[in-house]
Amino acid sequence: MPITATSPSLLKRAGTDKLREVFQKYASLQKDGEHYMTSEDFVRKFLGLFTEAAFNDESVRLLAGIADTSKDGLISFSEFQAFEGLLCAPDALYRTAFQLFDRQGNGNVSYADFADVVQKTELHSKVPFSLDGTFIKRYFGEKKQRLINYAEFTQLLHDFHEEHAMEAFRSKDPAGTGYISPLDFQDIIVKVKRHLLTPDVKDNLVAVTEGHRVSFPYFIAFTSLLNNMELIKQVYLHATKGSRTETVTKNELLYAAQTMSQITPLEIDILFQLTGAVNQPGRIDYSDLSNIAPEHYTKHITHRLAEIKAVDSPNDRSALTQVLEATYRFTLASFAGATGATVVYPIDLVKTRMQNQRTGSMIGEVAYRNSWDCFKKVIRHEGILGLYRGLLPQLMGVAPEKAIKLTVNDFVRDQFTDKRSNIPVWGEVLAGGCGGAAQVIFTNPLEIVKIRLQVAGEIAGGSKISALSVVRELGFFGLYKGAKACLLRDVNFSAIYFPTYAHVKASLADKDGYNSPVSLLAAGAIAGIPAASLVTPADVIKTRLQVAARKGQTTYTGLWDATKKIMAEEGPRAFWKGTAARVCRSSPQFGVTLFTYELLQRLFYVDFGGNQPKGSQGNKSAIALDSTLTQQVRPDHIGGYNAAVPLLAGIESKFGLYLPRYGREGAAVPAAAAAGGSGTSS
Repeated sequence: MPITATSPSLLKRAGTDKLREVFQKYASLQKDGEHYMTSEDFVRKFLGLFTEAAFNDESVRLLAGIADTSKDGLISFSEFQAFEGLLCAPDALYRTAFQLFDRQGNGNVSYADFADVVQKTELHSKVPFSLDGTFIKRYFGEKKQRLINYAEFTQLLHDFHEEHAMEAFRSKDPAGTGYISPLDFQDIIVKVKRHLLTPDVKDNLVAVTEGHRVSFPYFIAFTSLLNNMELIKQVYLHATKGSRTETVTKNELLYAAQTMSQITPLEIDILFQLTGAVNQPGRIDYSDLSNIAPEHYTKHITHRLAEIKAVDSPNDRSALTQVLEATYRFTLASFAGATGATVVYPIDLVKTRMQNQRTGSMIGEVAYRNSWDCFKKVIRHEGILGLYRGLLPQLMGVAPEKAIKLTVNDFVRDQFTDKRSNIPVWGEVLAGGCGGAAQVIFTNPLEIVKIRLQVAGEIAGGSKISALSVVRELGFFGLYKGAKACLLRDVNFSAIYFPTYAHVKASLADKDGYNSPVSLLAAGAIAGIPAASLVTPADVIKTRLQVAARKGQTTYTGLWDATKKIMAEEGPRAFWKGTAARVCRSSPQFGVTLFTYELLQRLFYVDFGGNQPKGSQGNKSAIALDSTLTQQVRPDHIGGYNAAVPLLAGIESKFGLYLPRYGREGAAVPAAAAAGGSGTSS
């Protein structure tokens, strides 16, 4: 299943017995009664990397050496367990890199260790780094005999890559003019900073220079910008007060940068040059930053029970694909609607009886003082099952009703959503209204049958009626009695509800844009409060029109007639009868419905190349996953080993330490690319 750890520090250690069971499953060597893993056992069989026949055995030994602290070429269970614990540490990425360079296993890195690993990387083979220069001597001493501890190593690793870039610049500028050509600039960035490049940035490296020579300050600012894109995102969020859709100008971003960071004006200029080359110039939003920033993150997503990729890219979406997408949404929405309706049905029954109660009740009719009194009397006179009177036809109708509402809302939202995944408020309102209007086709017959069944128990000793008898009595056109009031209620409800839900959901998302299941439930419930309460008058009118009037009760001929008579006979307060019960029913119902709908989309994930619900996954800038975003964690990757493959990929994509994957005869690709070709190296 997909990687779901939010950060290494949140990983839970695996139990010793379970870990030993996994270890013995892959340990192929037995020595003096003890089991051991070889390098291939650990890297190729257990981690699932370098599975090709022509794999680079030196790279495999280097990676296995991270866990092999005794450096004897074998991994014991104690070493296997110790590495699992290291993977759960908050600084696991740096510690893993340190153990890669600690070739002697003595807790220090010598010059020989450092040089040995660096010379085996792809970057060094393409852009050789002077391992006898002043930079190396500053860290390892003039005679290169000084040992580097873990804390010092973390700074060395950071500075080394920046020094490598500067040395590459000097190699392209032998005359010392302080300038390089646009093509030399592209060559350096692609080779030295490839782990920081998205396809959009890579394709526009020459375009962003506008054909001019690249100065050393511009080069340094460009590389600094690539290194600090996560900080730039925080500056943007500071400027927009947390909004991810609001656009900002260069001056607005520059002002925010000066108040909270050391981002320079030149870096801001380059940022807007990049976004202008990739997208429209002038203003940027969060999606622009994501387009040019590499997503060094773990996917923060709900565990998926199924995952299908219907198309390779959005450009491959056909009419059939869109029909299948609508069918998929319709099916999930049906289950979600039925779940929500069942949970709150007793509240709905109380709401209906309160709204149908008239001034001057008939003899034998049960009078309710309030919603709680109604609830108690239903149980007393009709039993617990009385609270679910009319549920079956409700479930039969609520599936297509909620399905068409959610599907149409999603479809119309897609039409008004731009390539940045933003939608104007009026588009949200219109989409919600369209969903509400479409559902009336199913809602009105459903509501009129449900209401007549719900109020049937109000008359003491009254005869029981069935859904079928109600349908026969009303006929086809009778099932649409009160449709205007139903339309008035549902269009306005959905036009209020869906935009409110979208904005509340966004406000409840964490800083990485991810919505937890609890926040989905809360957003759905909160959005239901204003939507349900504000359309109560329309709901009261609809109820009065659809209930069969008893002898002595006022009858209504239509929407306007009902409005006038209710006002004249009962006053304006009558229009708000059952508001509390309606809010108590609609708020949790839609909370449960939207919660179930979005959760089902996460559990049974199908990528049709269209828009996915916002907040279904978050970009967590904790571990770099550049070459393994689609890596599937094996069932045996328990505890800290859930993060093993992402961390090995992080060594590549954060530090640029790409190891050759194939032997000398093969092409070189990222070492941590997943089995089956899931690597994404350039």
